[in-house]
Amino acid sequence: MGFHNYDQSSISMKSLTDPVKSVVDKYQLLPEFLKVRGLVKQHIDSFNYFVNCDIKKIVRAKENERIVSKIDPSIFIRFLDVKVGEPSLQRDYSAEALTPHICRLSDLTYAAPITVDIEYTKGSHGHTSIEAKKGVVIGRMPIMLRSSRCVLNGKDEAELAKLGECPLDPGGYFVVKGTEKVILIQEQLSKNRIIIDTDKKKRVMASVTSSTHEWKSKTNIVMEKEKIYLQLNQFVKLVPIMVVMKAMGMESDQEVVQMLGRDPRYAAIFLASVQECASEGIYTQEQALEYLDQRVRKTPFESIKPEKEGRAMDILRNVFLANVPVSESGLRPKCIYVAVMLRRMMEAILNSDTIDDKDYVGNKRLELSGQLVALLFEDLFKTMCHEVEIQMDEALRKPSRSSVLDCSQYFRSIMTITHGLERSLSSGNWDVKRFKMHRKGVSQVVSRLSYIAALGHMTRISPQFEKTRKVSGPRALQPSQWGMLCPCDTPEGEACGLVKNLALMTHVTTDEEEGPLISLCHNLGVEDLELLSAEELHSVNSFLVIFNGRILGKHRQPMRFANAMRKLRRAGKIGEFVSVYVNERQKCVYVASDGGRVCRPLVIADKGISRIKEHHMKELRDGIRVFDDFLHEGLVEYLDVNEENNVEIALYEGEAQPTTTHIEIEPFTILGVCAGLIPFPHHNQSPRNTYQCAMGKQAMGNIAYNQLTRMDTLLYLLVYPQRPLLTTKSIELVGYDRLGAGQNATVAVMSYSGYDIEDAIVMNKSSLDRGFGRCIVVKKYSAIKQKYANNTSDRIIRPSGRHDEQVLDADGIAAPGEIIKSDDIYINKQTPINVKDVVSRPMELPDSAYKRAFQRYKGAKGETGVIDRVALCSDLDNNLCIKFLIRHTRRPEVGDKFSSRHGQKGVCGTIIQQEDFPFSERGICPDLIMNPHGFPSRMTIGKMIELLGGKAGVSCGRFHYGSAFGEPSGHADRVEVISETLVKHGFSYSGKDLIYSGHL
Repeated sequence: MGFHNYDQSSISMKSLTDPVKSVVDKYQLLPEFLKVRGLVKQHIDSFNYFVNCDIKKIVRAKENERIVSKIDPSIFIRFLDVKVGEPSLQRDYSAEALTPHICRLSDLTYAAPITVDIEYTKGSHGHTSIEAKKGVVIGRMPIMLRSSRCVLNGKDEAELAKLGECPLDPGGYFVVKGTEKVILIQEQLSKNRIIIDTDKKKRVMASVTSSTHEWKSKTNIVMEKEKIYLQLNQFVKLVPIMVVMKAMGMESDQEVVQMLGRDPRYAAIFLASVQECASEGIYTQEQALEYLDQRVRKTPFESIKPEKEGRAMDILRNVFLANVPVSESGLRPKCIYVAVMLRRMMEAILNSDTIDDKDYVGNKRLELSGQLVALLFEDLFKTMCHEVEIQMDEALRKPSRSSVLDCSQYFRSIMTITHGLERSLSSGNWDVKRFKMHRKGVSQVVSRLSYIAALGHMTRISPQFEKTRKVSGPRALQPSQWGMLCPCDTPEGEACGLVKNLALMTHVTTDEEEGPLISLCHNLGVEDLELLSAEELHSVNSFLVIFNGRILGKHRQPMRFANAMRKLRRAGKIGEFVSVYVNERQKCVYVASDGGRVCRPLVIADKGISRIKEHHMKELRDGIRVFDDFLHEGLVEYLDVNEENNVEIALYEGEAQPTTTHIEIEPFTILGVCAGLIPFPHHNQSPRNTYQCAMGKQAMGNIAYNQLTRMDTLLYLLVYPQRPLLTTKSIELVGYDRLGAGQNATVAVMSYSGYDIEDAIVMNKSSLDRGFGRCIVVKKYSAIKQKYANNTSDRIIRPSGRHDEQVLDADGIAAPGEIIKSDDIYINKQTPINVKDVVSRPMELPDSAYKRAFQRYKGAKGETGVIDRVALCSDLDNNLCIKFLIRHTRRPEVGDKFSSRHGQKGVCGTIIQQEDFPFSERGICPDLIMNPHGFPSRMTIGKMIELLGGKAGVSCGRFHYGSAFGEPSGHADRVEVISETLVKHGFSYSGKDLIYSGHL
C-alpha cells in the first residue's frame, strides 16, 4: 500500500470546517413527476389546450366570427361562444352517455358534441329581428382518452374498473369507429425563426417560415452572384433586397448600411446589391413599389384583393415575414428584421461556423395532437361556414319567401366537421387545402401487441424527412438530444435515426399567452426598436431581445435581464416552461414561450450545492409535498434545449463543481420507456440496446387488466407471465412489473448437440409440458345482419343438423365454449336474393327468396379452437353486429423465436427430453441451452451480469436492480452487490473473476 505525502500548508483551514456535502436520494421525484406529467401528458395537455382555449380563438377570429349573406348583408349569423361537451351518442331524440369501452366493443366513435352560442337574424320578408340561441350543435369532436372532456378524467382505480378500463392504460389516443388511433408527434423545423443554411447550389441563405392564424409563408433571402435577393412565392423571380427595403419606406442607402453594423466587411459584401438597385434607377418608395408590382405573380382566382396601395405593398404587409406585426404607420419593424437576417447571413458568409444546424433539437418543434386537430378543425369550420352561407343565399333567392327565415336551422343538416375529423383520424391523411398541406400517416392504430408496445407508440416521433433519402445528418445521434430523446430507441432499416422516441422525463410545451410576457420584458428594461436609430441597433454592449422569433428590442445588460426572468420563473410568477437563452455569439437574448419545445426538469444547484435537502425528500415521501411544490419553491426547474447551453449540469451530486448550476435528477432518465426495461444497458454494445428496444415491444405477455373483456382483432396472451428477477427502476415507474411480459428461465450457457449453432436454442420438453412459453391466441371474427333499402334484411336460421353445424346453438349462432374445427360454420346466415325491388311484407318471403351466406372458420388444418365469447351489438345504422372471439392455445415448437432482454434473439432449434439434458450437482435441469458463441462478438456484458444477478436473486430470494448507470443517486454498481450475494453462496470473488467453490 502506498502512502501519500501531503503538504500541510496546501490544506486550507476553511476546507476542514466546510459543511459535509451529503448526497440526497432524489429518486422519489421520478414517480411524483410521472404522476403529474405522465408518459403521455404532452398529448393530453395539448388536446386540453385545444378544447379549452384554441377552439375559442378559432371560432372568434375576425375572419371566422360572422357568416354574412352575399345577397342581403343585413342577414348574418355571429358566433358568440363555443364549447365541447361530454362524450355522448345521439340516438333518435335522446343522448346516451358514452364510455371508451362501449365504443371499442360497438365500433362507435368516442366523440362529444361541439355547441355554439349564436346571434342571428330571424323573420320574414322585410321584418327581421336579431335573436340569440344557445347550444346549437355544429358537429362532433373525437375525444382523447384521459383528457379534460373524457369520462375517465380524474377517476381512481375502482371507478376505472367499473367503466371497464385498465388503470395502467395511459390514454392519449382516440377511439374512432371502434379502433384505437394515436396521433403521432410530428417533428417540424421551428416556425418564425431565422435559420441560416446553404441550399443545393451551396448558396448561403436566410429563411423564415412564418406562421400566423391568417397566413403561412416562407421567406428566403439568398446570395447569388455576389448580390442579395429576396425569394418569395408571390413574386415571379428573385427580387433585389435593396428594392424591397426601399419599397418598405427605407429610402436612404446609408440607413440600411448602418442597420447592418459598422463593420466594413459587411458594407463590402452589400455594395453590389446597393449598386444594382441604383443601376435599375430606383431611388424612392414609389419607384420600388412600381418595380415590384410588375413582378407579382398573377393567379387565376385572385384571393388577395388589390388594395388602394397596390398589390406589391399588400404582399409586403401581409405575406412577406407574416410573423412580424406592423402598424398602419409603416413597415419599419420588417426593415429591422430583414437587417438582422442580412447581418446573420453575412456573418455566415465570412465564417461558415455560424451556419445553423437543422438537426439541432433546439431548432425543432414537435407538433402534438392538439395543434394538428386545431389545423384540421379550422379548415373544416371555414368549409362549414361557406356551406351555411350558400344555403342562406339559396333561401333568400326563392321569390315566394313567405315562411319565416331561421338561420340557426342550417347547421342541422351539415355534417362537415363530424365526417371530416372522423375521416382524417381513421385514415391518417391530414389534408388542409388552405396551407397546401397533404400529410399521410399522421394517425396510426395503437399497437397492442404488449403493454409496452402501446406505451412506446405514444412517445414515438414521426420525422419530417421522407425515409428513402440516404442522408446521414438527420439520422446521427445529436449531442443536443441528451435527456430529451432516447439514444437507443429507434427502428432498424430505412427509418433508422429518423423515427425517434421521447426520453422518460421529457415534457413537450404548449403555447402560453404572449401579451403579459411582452409587457414584462419591456418593464425589465427592453428598449423598443421603434425608438432606436439604425446606428444604435448593433451597439457594442447591448443585445437584441427576440421573443418567439419576434424582435422586441434591445437590452443594455443582457445577463441581468436573463437572470431577472429566471428568478421570476423560479418564483412561479411566469410560466414554468418559459425559456431564456443568452447567445453571446449572435448578441441576442432568446425568450421562448411557444408550444412544441422539448424540455426536462433539473435540480437547481447554488455553487455546486443542490437546493434539494433531505427534509424536502422526507416531506415528499410522507406525502406532504408534491412535484409542483418543488417547482414553485425554486428547487427544480424545466430547461429546454437552448437554455441548457447557458448552464453547467452535473451528472451526480458528488461530482458537482463550484461552477455547477444544475444537477440531474436521475441519470437513467436519458433513456426512454423501452430502453429503460433493459438491465445494465450501460454494459452493452450500443446496437444491442437498439435491437432490444424493437424486440421488447413484441414480447408476449399481458396487454391490459381488461384484456379479457376487450374485442381486439388479434391478441397474444402468455399463460404464465412473470416479473423479471433482475428488475430496473424504469420497469417499476411505468408499471411494467404489474403487466409484465416474458418468463424467467433457467439457462445453461454451453454448446450442446449442434442444434444451438447460430443463436438457436435447445429447449427442455418437460419445461414446455409444465407450461413454459405457453400462449393463447385470440382472434376476432364478425358478421353483420344487414338491412337493405327495399325493406328486406339478412336472416339467421336454426341449424339443420349437418356435420359442419355442430358448434351452432338453436338460434343459428355459435355457442360460447364449443370446440371449433377448420371449415365449421359459426353463423348460419341467409341473404335475400332480390335487394332492389321494394317488398311490402318482408316477413312473409318464402325460403326460396334467400340464398345461403353462412361464414366458416378458416383455421389451420387439424388445429382446433374454442369459441371464447360471442357479443351482440348494433352499429350506427342499427344493423345487428355479431362478434366472435375464437381462442386456441399454442405451445413452443421448433422455429419459434425467443429472445433475451439484450437484443439476442434465436429460434428454437430442437426440443429434447429432460432425461437427455445436462444437470447440476443439485439435479437442477435448465429450461433452455444457449450457445456461448453469442457473447464474444455481441459484447453483451449486461447479459452476463443479468445471468449472475438472476442467480443471486434466486439464491437470496429478492429482486435485484439492474438500472442503467448504477444505483439511483450513487455510484455503487449493482455488480458488486450481486457478486457479494454469490460469494455468500459458495463463490469466491477477486474483483475481476468469480470462482465457484462449494455446493450450490
